[in-house]
Amino acid sequence: MDVKERVDGRLVRGQRTREAVLDAAVSLASVHGLDGLSLGRLADHLDVSKSGLFAHWRTKEQLQLDTIEQARRQWTDRVIAPALTAPHGLRRLFAVHESRLAFYADGVLPGGCFFLAAQTEYDDRDGAVRERVGAAVNEWLTFIRSLVDDAIARGELAADVDAGQLTFEIDALGEMTVIHARLADHAGTYRYARRAVLDRLRHLAADPTILPAE
Repeated sequence: MDVKERVDGRLVRGQRTREAVLDAAVSLASVHGLDGLSLGRLADHLDVSKSGLFAHWRTKEQLQLDTIEQARRQWTDRVIAPALTAPHGLRRLFAVHESRLAFYADGVLPGGCFFLAAQTEYDDRDGAVRERVGAAVNEWLTFIRSLVDDAIARGELAADVDAGQLTFEIDALGEMTVIHARLADHAGTYRYARRAVLDRLRHLAADPTILPAE
């Protein structure tokens, strides 16, 4: 093994370690919030030295910002990417809602949803962390809106459908699912959330039969 291979190997291991640490940070922040995320708490959770983490993150804010980016990557991999295997148009729009519900139902994060926690924590603050959270939320809403617009362009939704309204409804039902599933009826909540969006889309669809019957 030459020097380059050894260096490349260390870089790969270092990147994997960093991603594992940030995955843990996303999980902790989903419960304790980004304000509750510290190098000390993260080190205790991972049973590693705080000084080792300090070599990667000199400030709490940088750790928070990197955690947000890791949460975005996780959301892309676990929610968006699976939905993109569905056919374009209305079926893909419904698939992303189902994928989101599956992410919550599978208990990927102990707090349910990182971004719901981050929104409620930072919606009335200023600063870089708020801006990054807002950018991630708007990126998600823009993605849903693009699927709605695509379904309209393909004639699967009527041209007069209010795309902004439908985007809001789909996202709001997804967010409410997290709260109700954790505080009320777990099984019923996921069933109701799936059916609410399905019924809405079938009502607006040019051909409802391309969507599941129930």
